[in-house]
Amino acid sequence: MKVTLTLLSLILYSTLTKAQSSEWEAILDDNNSLLANVEGRNTFSLDGKWDAIVDQQEIGFYNYRYKESENGWFKDQQVQQPSDLIEYNFERARKLNVPGDWNSQAKDLLRYEGTIWYRKVFDYDKQTNMRYYLYFGAVNYDAKVYLNGEKVGEHQGGFTPFNFEVTDKLKDGENFVIVKVDNKRKREALPTVIFDWWNYGGITRSVQLIEAPQTFVHNYFIQLDPQNEQQIKGWVKLNGPERQQNVKLSVVELQVDETVPTNAEGYAEFTAAVKNPTYWSPENPKRHEVSVEAETDKIAEPIGLRSIEVDGYDILLNDQSIFLRGICMHEESPYQPGRPNSAEEARVQFGWAQEMNSNFLRLAHYPHNEHTTRTADEMGMMIWSEIPVYWTILWQNQQTIDNARQQLREMINRDKNKASVILWSVANETPMEEGRLEFISDLVDYAKALDPTRLLTAALENHMTEDGNKMIDDPLGAKLDVIGNNNYCGWYQGEPQSCDELRWETTYEKPMILSEFGGGALQGYRGEVNQRWTEDFQAEVYKYNIEMLKEIPFLRGTTPWLLKDFLSPRRPLVDIQDDYNRKGLISERGLKKEAFYLMKEYYEEVEQEYEQK
Repeated sequence: MKVTLTLLSLILYSTLTKAQSSEWEAILDDNNSLLANVEGRNTFSLDGKWDAIVDQQEIGFYNYRYKESENGWFKDQQVQQPSDLIEYNFERARKLNVPGDWNSQAKDLLRYEGTIWYRKVFDYDKQTNMRYYLYFGAVNYDAKVYLNGEKVGEHQGGFTPFNFEVTDKLKDGENFVIVKVDNKRKREALPTVIFDWWNYGGITRSVQLIEAPQTFVHNYFIQLDPQNEQQIKGWVKLNGPERQQNVKLSVVELQVDETVPTNAEGYAEFTAAVKNPTYWSPENPKRHEVSVEAETDKIAEPIGLRSIEVDGYDILLNDQSIFLRGICMHEESPYQPGRPNSAEEARVQFGWAQEMNSNFLRLAHYPHNEHTTRTADEMGMMIWSEIPVYWTILWQNQQTIDNARQQLREMINRDKNKASVILWSVANETPMEEGRLEFISDLVDYAKALDPTRLLTAALENHMTEDGNKMIDDPLGAKLDVIGNNNYCGWYQGEPQSCDELRWETTYEKPMILSEFGGGALQGYRGEVNQRWTEDFQAEVYKYNIEMLKEIPFLRGTTPWLLKDFLSPRRPLVDIQDDYNRKGLISERGLKKEAFYLMKEYYEEVEQEYEQK
């Protein structure tokens, strides 16, 4: 059976009432819902040095006269006048870079988990006829935000953006932002208390003050019509007092010039014919400059047009069968610990992947910086993007359920117009427990309601059959378009030489991506092929796993674990790991291991095979 999905919704809603179903309300809501395409707006950067006070016991969060932080000490702190807590003085505090994690900026903060108070003082020329939003690319994990002593909002989730309207709180002249950042792990959080990467805390992504007209283009979704690849189709949502306007959609290169009226809620749908569009692909990552112009506002964005679908075991990009030659990647800087925060750093790692002949990246295990997905659009790398529904989740906890839906919604909303993102993933390595199937199935349904234009996947469970084969029959697979699966033959299971004899089965007529496999090695450590932690042993693991891959008839992609060594507190082996997960094909210093070249050779063979089809 063929399932067709494109970057524009298969189910574009014909009326606003239908569009604003329970699934869409949070995306189309005017009140602090995420603004689309921040890069295309008038912004004032708050990046740079911020004052920072470490407050592990959260003294600044409570006041003995009050119970909660709403009346805490720092809420009323003035720029020139210190709070009653005279020891907590921002003027004498350390400085931390924003964007940036605190762990990599100071030795005493390397393993710190708790609260740090951030402050930024800035001057601003406020215009009386404009509206203003305070935008955070991400804060890990719990953020409480104050502007000029008044709380403007809070957010939980370490990897997705959020914004608050601050028009009535912003002053003409001197202003100050205070953010309480808390990265403590919590049982009900996502991820939960155990995970296999470094818990980088802080304001890890860019902070912007966004300026907009009284009525502005809040959100939009524009891509190919799934029923007709010679037209584009989508919707636009205005925010403000003058919501009924004419909105013009323009794509000069495709001779598109279409005007539609918005309704009383500021919403409109549109369809426009295009003449012979060039489709986005890894070989030709063509993007078209799309302009959305209302009577009171205008915004533009380069958008790629492409289709993505499944047909039985095949994945089709622009109607062509493809093999996803991928690699997993954590969000860590190329040559040192810490969160990356520039497009240049993304280009370095994408360059490594392309050198290995990859066309696909699995962004593990959370949404990465928007620099990453924008760079993927530019460089022609297809993307698997996922939320941290990972390991030991509280499946029946309502707070956890709500937060998972929130993180999924924010991930989709940010990147819904990016051609590079072809897969949303809703889970990784989740054990078979009560409530698990219902929890994740709800996320799949929610994702498809928010964005029916992409494929849905997750890394599922497998088990051994009586014949010694790997079987994928996880009931969650029935909900997905593409089956993901992790398997460490030769590393955690058996000897490397046994892997080429391992056979795979599935109950689903769907394509599979082997979403993790591999083994660890300390770069430069050489020895015998049976000597663990050597590059030689890692290469042996890859050698026999590659032979195994060739015998999986429903395999349509691989993302070995992983591109680069990364910090993890679960990896303490002295003189080998030293707090690094060593399964990277490249070391933390950017040096390639022998297994890198084995994957490069395999991907070259696969590419040639698919070119001949």
